[in-house]
Amino acid sequence: MIRKLLSLAALIVPAAALAEAPPADPLGSPMWAHHAGKLFGGAPVMFDPQVKVDLPMLAENQHVLPVTVDARALGKVTRIVIFADLNPIPIAVEYTPLAAHAFVATRIKLDQRTPVRAAVLTADGVWHVAGAWVDAAGGGCSAPPLSRVRGDWADHLGELRGAVWHGADGARVRLSLRHPMDTGLVENIAAYNIEQVTIADAQGALLARMVVHGSVSEDPAFTLMLAPVTSGDLAVRARDTGGMEFSGSLSAASGPRIAAATLR
Repeated sequence: MIRKLLSLAALIVPAAALAEAPPADPLGSPMWAHHAGKLFGGAPVMFDPQVKVDLPMLAENQHVLPVTVDARALGKVTRIVIFADLNPIPIAVEYTPLAAHAFVATRIKLDQRTPVRAAVLTADGVWHVAGAWVDAAGGGCSAPPLSRVRGDWADHLGELRGAVWHGADGARVRLSLRHPMDTGLVENIAAYNIEQVTIADAQGALLARMVVHGSVSEDPAFTLMLAPVTSGDLAVRARDTGGMEFSGSLSAASGPRIAAATLR
């Protein structure tokens, strides 16, 4: 019996030893080790300048901080996570580019000065991380959205807006959904947010999928890059934490039509 236990221990210890401690944080965040442990689960992690994270150094409006992540230089990417270390709701978006490029842009809320990062998982199981500190006055997650103040949020809930622009490197898709994106951190307002968005082609094949959290800004907006072969209208579906489902379509010719109308 003792021999069997020792044999099992010999098998377990090497497996546990495979879990790697996250590298030292160049941004010096007090929450880096905590988030790295939860997000990466012992998988290899590296800070990588090939992950381009474009964001302002100062949040002029802590309710709407633009974040763009471009990880196309890494090759095959299976997941992109955008998170802010010191936010009460750290993760904003978990993006799976099924038949899309490793590119995503959105807008998030900040509750205080914090590192904002992108963690990109490549097909070889390695996480590539980049980001920067952003100064913010605070309160982005703990103040009611404008639609709550105006009282018109229910009249426009789930409305889809967007367009598609085709180029040599693929189709750029810009879409937004009307939603208050309540964090649950405002008195007497429960958490209520879009939690999943999918994009499919005209044949129903999924092109991209994302999990969305309450730290994404009100009326969440996303910009994605699809493969050049994408053609036809795109089907957008979303679901929120209240069980409401929303759907709509984006015409493949919508971008050129908007451009033509602008020039008139």
